[in-house]
Amino acid sequence: MLFTTPFFTLVYLPVVLAGFFGLGRYSRHAAAAWLFAASMCFYASWMPAYAVLLLVSIACNHGLGTRIGRHVRAGERRGASRWMALGVTANLAALAYFKYANFFLDNLNLAFGTGWEIGRIVLPLGISFFTFTQIAFLVDACRKGVEERDWVHYGLFVTYFPHLVAGPVLHHGQMMPQFRDPASYRWQFDNFSVGFAIFLLGLLKKIVLADGVSPYADAIFDAADAGQQPTPQEAWLGAVAYTLQLYFDFSGYSDMAIGLSWMFNIRLPFNFDSPYRALNISDFWRRWHISLSSFLRDYLYIALGGNRRGRVRRYANLLVTMVLGGLWHGASWSFVLWGALHGSYLVVHQLWRSRRGAATEAVAAGPLVRLACWGLTMLAVLLGWVLFRASTLEGVGAMLTAMAGLAGHGPTDAILWNEGLQAQRGWLLCSAWALAALLPWNSNQLGERLRAWMPQRGSRPAFVFGGGSVLALMAIVVNGTRGASGAFIYFNF
Repeated sequence: MLFTTPFFTLVYLPVVLAGFFGLGRYSRHAAAAWLFAASMCFYASWMPAYAVLLLVSIACNHGLGTRIGRHVRAGERRGASRWMALGVTANLAALAYFKYANFFLDNLNLAFGTGWEIGRIVLPLGISFFTFTQIAFLVDACRKGVEERDWVHYGLFVTYFPHLVAGPVLHHGQMMPQFRDPASYRWQFDNFSVGFAIFLLGLLKKIVLADGVSPYADAIFDAADAGQQPTPQEAWLGAVAYTLQLYFDFSGYSDMAIGLSWMFNIRLPFNFDSPYRALNISDFWRRWHISLSSFLRDYLYIALGGNRRGRVRRYANLLVTMVLGGLWHGASWSFVLWGALHGSYLVVHQLWRSRRGAATEAVAAGPLVRLACWGLTMLAVLLGWVLFRASTLEGVGAMLTAMAGLAGHGPTDAILWNEGLQAQRGWLLCSAWALAALLPWNSNQLGERLRAWMPQRGSRPAFVFGGGSVLALMAIVVNGTRGASGAFIYFNF
C-alpha cells in the first residue's frame, strides 16, 4: 500500500483517522491499540507472511527491554549489559540473515569455487528501520534506564505506519511522551490541516519531481549495468538525474510521513534539512537522513570510541562507521565502496580542519570560497551517488569512465535515443529541480510557519485546506491512472 495510491488516501487513511479519534474520545488505550492494529494491517498489506516475524520481534524486544529495566532498577549494571548485548546480537543476527546471508554466501562461493545454496531469501520490508529502532530502545534501556511497560504503546512505537517501512529511525524518548499525552487523542483541525499540507508537498515531490527525472536516471544506469557504454553527456545526465531523484524521492517520503503523523497529533523528527546546500561533507551528513546519521553517531561511532582515543583512532572510527552505514543500505560491494568513499571524505575534511583551524571557517565566509566549497561538496556527493545507484561494479566503472571522458564515443546519446528520451529536456528538468532543492527554505520551515499562521485566522485556514485537498485528490487520481509511480527508493533498504 503506497502513500501515493487512491486506496491509501481515500479508504485506509480516513478509516484509521476516524477510528483513532472516535475511540480516543472514550479510551486512549483503545485508540492506541486501534492505531497499532491499523499499522500492522498496513505492513501485512505488503508482506503478510512477515507480519508474524514483526510481531515476534516486537514481543522479544519488549521482553528484553523489560528485563534490562529490572536490572537497572536493581542497580545490576552488569546484568543489564549482558541482556542488552544479547538483544542487540539477536537483532543484528536476524538482520544479517535476511539481508546479507545470500550476499556472503555468494561471495564465499565465488572466492572458494563452492556451490553452497540456501535459496533466495526475501528481504522483509522495513527490517533495517524497525531493527535499528529496537536496538536503540535496548541500548537506551541499559544506558539511560528508559522503560516501556505498556505493550500496546511499545508495539505502536515500532510499527507506527507513517515511519514503519522507510523511517525515520525513532527513539523511545521522542514517541512515548506523545502516546501518553491526552491531547494526542483529540481531533485538532490546525494539526490536521498542516499535516495534510506537508503530506501534499511530499506527494508532489515524489510523483512530480522524483518520478519526473527517474526515466533518465534509470535508462542510463540500467544500460551501464547491462554492459552498454554511455556517452559523457549521458553519464553526467544520469548521475545528476539520480542525485535529484533520490533526494526528492526520500525527502518526499519523509515529508509524507511527517505530514501523516501530524494529522494524528504526533510529531516525527525531521529527516532532511536542505542537504544539497551543504558547504562541506560533514555538514552534508548533518542534513541528510538525519535520523540515520544520528543513530550511527550515537550508537556506533561513539561506541567505538568516537574522538576520545586519539586522532588516528578517530579517523578509523569514522571509516568503520561509514562502511557499516553503507552496508546497512544493502548487500552489495557498491554500497560498501560508497560507505568507504564517504568515510574517506570525512577523514580528509577532518584532516583539513585540523591543519587550517579556525582560519578555514573565516575564509569560508567569503561568497566565492563558499561557492567553491559548495561545488566541491556537491561533486563529491554526486560521484558517491554513482556507486550508490549502480547495481554492478561494471556499471560503476562504465559511468565513471564516461564522466571522466575516458570512454570511447559510440553513437551520440544512443541510450537516451533508444528509450525515447531527449537530453535537452532532461537537462532542463534537472536544472529546474536543482533550483528547487537549493531554495533557502524547505518543507520543515514551511510546516512550522504554516502551523504558526493557523490559529486565529478565521475562515482562511479552511479555504486553504479545501484547496489543498482538491489539489491532492487530483494529483493522486492522475497518478493512479498513469501507473508510472513506483515504490519509494528507500523501501529497498
